[in-house]
Formats: sequence, C-alpha cells, structure tokens
Amino acid sequence: MNPLLNQELQARRAQLEELVKDLHELTINIGHTELAQTVSDLRNRLHEPFMFVIVGEVKAGKSSFINALLATGKEVTKVAPQPMTDTIQQIIYGEKEETITINPYLKKILLPVEILREIALVDTPGTNTIVEHHQEITESFIPASDLIVFVFEAKNPYRQSAWDFFNFIHSDWRKKIIFVLQQKDLMSAEDLAINVQGVADQAEKKGIASPTVFAVSAKQEQEGQATESGFDPLRAYIQENITGGQAPVLKLLNSVATCQNINERIEEGLQLRKRQLQADMHFRQDIRDTLEGQEAKSKKQVEILVENLIAGYDRITYQKEKELRNGLSFFSLLRRSFAGIFSKKQSAKDWLEGFAKEMESDLHIELNRKLNEGVVDVADNIQQMAKIIDLKIRNSETILKNDHEIFSDIAERRSNILRELQETFSKFINRTENFTDEALFPDKQTLSPNIATGSGMAAIGAILMAVANTPMFDITGGILTTIGLIFAGFSTNIKKRKIIEGFTSEINKGRTQIETEVDANLKTYIENLKTKIDGTFDKFDQLIEKETANLANLETTFQVIDQKLKEMAKSLQSE
Repeated sequence: MNPLLNQELQARRAQLEELVKDLHELTINIGHTELAQTVSDLRNRLHEPFMFVIVGEVKAGKSSFINALLATGKEVTKVAPQPMTDTIQQIIYGEKEETITINPYLKKILLPVEILREIALVDTPGTNTIVEHHQEITESFIPASDLIVFVFEAKNPYRQSAWDFFNFIHSDWRKKIIFVLQQKDLMSAEDLAINVQGVADQAEKKGIASPTVFAVSAKQEQEGQATESGFDPLRAYIQENITGGQAPVLKLLNSVATCQNINERIEEGLQLRKRQLQADMHFRQDIRDTLEGQEAKSKKQVEILVENLIAGYDRITYQKEKELRNGLSFFSLLRRSFAGIFSKKQSAKDWLEGFAKEMESDLHIELNRKLNEGVVDVADNIQQMAKIIDLKIRNSETILKNDHEIFSDIAERRSNILRELQETFSKFINRTENFTDEALFPDKQTLSPNIATGSGMAAIGAILMAVANTPMFDITGGILTTIGLIFAGFSTNIKKRKIIEGFTSEINKGRTQIETEVDANLKTYIENLKTKIDGTFDKFDQLIEKETANLANLETTFQVIDQKLKEMAKSLQSE
C-alpha cells in the first residue's frame, strides 16, 4: 500500500476509534450491558484484518471449507462428525504457526499464509448444535464481522434453523452475506443446480438483491480437482471484491456501518422513550387538569349549597324578625306584662325565651335539611374526582415495553413505579384519615366514631357534614346567645327599636359567617384533598423529571455521534 494512503488510513482508523469510544460510553450510559460489550468487541477489532465469519449448521462442512480455502495442506480446523468444542477459532496471519487461547470461547490460530495478510477467517460453532454456548458465542461475533460466509450442506440447504439464524444476521445487523453450498460432490449436477437456485430464491425473498451463491467441494479441492471443486470462482470473487488493497478501507466502511446500525437502534429506542415520556407528561398534565376541573365543580357545588343555606336562613330569620316585631308591639307587651302580674299565663320574658327556642329549632331543622341535600352533591363531585383519577391511572398508555431490546430496564422501572402508584392510590382512597383534614379536625373530637373508622371515600358525605355543621351551628348558637343578652338588657316596655336593631345586626352577622366560614371551610377541604391526591404522584413526577434530563443528554450524544459517522462514511466512500 502507498505510504501516503497508509497514513491517511491510519488517521481514519484513529478517528473511527474515537467515535467507537464515544459510542461505547453512550451504551454504558444507557445501561445496556450486552450492547456495550458488542461495541467494546468492535473497538478491539478495528486494527484486525478484514474478517470473514464462517457460519452454518453442524455437518454443513464449515471446517472442511476453511481448510480447503487456505490450501495449506493441513487440517487447520478440526473436522469431526459432532461438535468438538464451544470455541470460536479466529485464523489470522502470523510469521510462524501458533495457537493462542484467548478465553474459554475464543482461540486464535496464527498461520504464515499469504491471503491472511489481508483477511482473517473465523470458524464458528454450528448454529443448530446443542452444545452449551455455541449459538450465543456465534451471535456475539457477528457484529464485528466484515463478510458472512453462510455455509449450507449442498444436499439440504433448507433447514429452518439455518434460515432463522440468517434472519438474525440480515435483519438485525444487515451484514454482507455470500452463500456457499458445500459437499457438492455428493450430488448430481441437476440436483445441485436446483438447490443453488433454491438458496438464491430464498435469499431474495428475505431481502437480498442478486444474492451471491457458490457451490464447492472441499474434498475435490484438497484432492487436486481444482476445476471441479468450485473454489476458483470463489477465490476470484474474493480477489475482485475484497483483497488487492481494498480490504482495509472496506474494513473501516463496515465498522462505520456497524456503528451506524447500533446508533440507529439506540435512536429507535430513544424515540420510543421520548414518545413514552411525552405520553407520561400528557398523562400527568391530564391528571392535573382533571383535578383542577373536579375541584372547580366541587367548589361550585359548595357555592350552591351555601346559597341554599342562606336562602333557608333568610326565610326563617325573616319570619322570626316579623314575629318579633309583632310580639314587641305596645299592646302586646302591655297585655303580656299585666298577664304576668295578674295571672299564671305567659309573661313577656317567657314569650321571649320561647321565641328564642323556637327560632333555634326552626333554624336547626331548615339548615340541616338544606345541608343534607347539598352535601350529597358536593360529596358526589369529590368522590368523582378520586374515581376518575383512579381510572386514568389504570388506563395510562404504555409505549415502551418491558421486552424492549435496549431499554427494557427503563420500561420495567416505569412499570414498577406505575404499579406502585396504582397500589398507593387504591390504598389512599380506602383510608378515612386521608379524607379527614387535620386543619379542620385538629382534635378529631368533632368526628363521630363511625366516621373515624369508616372506609375512605364512603365517609366523605359524613365528613363534609361535620366540616359544615361546626361553623354553621356555632354561628346560630352565637346569634341566640346575643339575642338573649339584648332581651335581658332592656325592659319590655321601652326601646323596642334597639331590640329590633340588635336582633337584625346579629342575624346579619350570622348570615355573613355562614357565607364565609361554611364556604371557606368546605373549599379549603376540597383544596387540601386535591393537594393530597396530587401528592400521590410524587414518585411518578420524579420519574418524569429524571427521564427528561436523561433523554436530553442521551439525544445530544447520539446526534453528535450520528453526524460524525455520516461524515466519515461519506469521506470513505469518496476515496
């Protein structure tokens, strides 16, 4: 190779090595161990020769094929009727013959064979063998390959397990593949032609345009029958398309393509994660909007309840004020005063006491009736708030599945948080203490025992009654006490106007207090409950926050790598 070209090639390889390093860090940040290992293997093999990976089923004749192709006159790879070992054998150039064991699953064989200066051969275990680890170690070697040589037994190239493995190579890694039908000497020319065409047709159906198919006989090649063996066309293909100085650039192009393949997989996964995040953010906003909407509806029902309470309150107090005015008329007062002096009949004082008790009773009956009627609607709205949220949690959309190739761990973590959210919320709506607001019931003395031990949402109506009852009847009690003091402070025959004014003033104060305190307490209760419900989503919110930050970082890194890979591929293709 021209020294200048060699320098340029070394510079390109160094650039690619940095890119693969960045890609490796990206896979580590993603947390996908297997993909990180694949990129690490690719990085380690960047300086190795163009790699032929020989795959096929047991008994397809892979080892014999390699021995014949190398033409050393020796059995470089063992030929046996059954699989001998789980080991992948990588055959590379070396000044002297040597075998190095890298690990229990990989062995390097060094040979002083000229063709190995430009290419390396990798003999893999059979794809259909039952020996432990064979298929998984074969699959782990595919991503770093530059050309896949798929060897079939010429007599039967249609076995499903072989074509299933082809699907993995072609669909997952989009590797360049050539097909070899080995042991052609065992078939007639007519039958061989049928099977060669059958393999070509099958490959085309699976997406390979103009598939390259060779029929060879390792036995004939090793016996010196070069014309009959079929190896000459295969060697010519290798010389024309790979060797002769082309291999190093092709190696870089293939490595770039593999990096792009991995980066595309990451991008597809990131897009799914992004769609899931967007769905989760939409779901979370929908929860907030639902809570806001249900809060507004519940508060509107509170306003209607208070309006009805005030209407009832006004009706009773108007009647009582009219009755008081009549009762305090001069002749009535005079009659009652004399009646108290000269008979056992009702005195003015007795009448006033009776008036107060009757007013208390009438207000109690009227306000309780209005309260009972209105609380049902408010309680229904609040219960509906919880029920809708529960349903939305159960129907939240799952886009990123737990079996995703790259991001299954992320999907599982989200699934666990969502399941925990469902369980937490289910417990929440069944616990009464979540609905008894501490700000409104600091000592819980206003709660009856049956409310305190009730079952969550079922107790809402009774709790609302307690929330509204306390301020409302404290107000009416205060009015009656004040009225009693007014009556006691004035003789029944003077200052009727001041009694009426005092009565009206206290009635108006009570009215204002019902409008403000009942309204405020019930609305505060609703607000606090909404906040509690929203608080059950804390872990889900943390998931969204963390995922937003992670995705932003991963997408930025992906885009930088993607752009650099495209630029490098374009540069290499132009040379």
